[in-house]
Amino acid sequence: MKSIKISILLTFFLSSISVLHAQVPADFGFVEGENYKKDVVYKTVDGKPVIMDVFYPNADVLQKENPWVVFVHGGGWAGGVKENIFRDSFLGTLKTLIASGVVCATIDYRLARKPVTSYESVVDCKDATRFLLQNADAFKLDKEQYGIWGGSAGGHLSLVTALAPDAPFPGDPSLADIHPKYKFVTSFFPFTSCLNPDIRPNSIFENGKLFNRLLGGTLEEKPELARLMSPTEFLDENSLPILLVHGEKDTTLPIINSLYMMEVAKEKNADVQLLAVKNAGHSMSGKNISPSFEGIAERCSSFMLSHLGETN
Repeated sequence: MKSIKISILLTFFLSSISVLHAQVPADFGFVEGENYKKDVVYKTVDGKPVIMDVFYPNADVLQKENPWVVFVHGGGWAGGVKENIFRDSFLGTLKTLIASGVVCATIDYRLARKPVTSYESVVDCKDATRFLLQNADAFKLDKEQYGIWGGSAGGHLSLVTALAPDAPFPGDPSLADIHPKYKFVTSFFPFTSCLNPDIRPNSIFENGKLFNRLLGGTLEEKPELARLMSPTEFLDENSLPILLVHGEKDTTLPIINSLYMMEVAKEKNADVQLLAVKNAGHSMSGKNISPSFEGIAERCSSFMLSHLGETN
């Protein structure tokens, strides 16, 4: 009996390691050295640094001012790390952007663990961009050509960050005078509305308990915050271009989230596109997904580059 228990524990331990490595591949190699800035502090909250990593193109394509993007990781709003950008869903796009002369920043942010909510997460996402704009010369960044992207919870946060006005999300006082104007959002398998009950069935929001994590209370207790955390509420004919990428078999945040955003976009005459991935679950899991990871990277990088002006 004892040997069986040890065997079970060992199997669980090895499985856990395998899952961990599958989630965040160790693929720093192509950006190590002089083209990679790690753990850049973009703000401090309650004495704790909030950090980002910044990836640069090779010297032969790097310019004095370069287009750039900010990546927002997922993890259920209460987890995840900036290194999630190395997951299969995003890595091909990252590599293509860097090869095309685009600087890429991937950020950590305050996670939605009481008393922190997704509101503070958005404040940090906005401050990350404000910081980079404030220090554009030092980071070799173009002050006009930039966008934002993210996946899952990060897909939702990237949408809110770009679409919602700055005024309700004041952050670091030293960054208060900076108001980002993104060129686009690319959002992978996002949550798109706290207000529409039709997108909740068969998802992680089905029983409503997850709203306590996002909002610090129920929908009934936090109606104004629920609206602020609903990106579809901010769509209009002047909205920046948006590309949604969603697996048709997603059971975590079902594709109805993106379909609903497309529906609202049509009503509001907003520029929103959807890349629906066949046979794909959440995080593009599944066999024989179509388009493939390579195809997804090609479509996403093409969309981003088309809105970043001249690149190499």
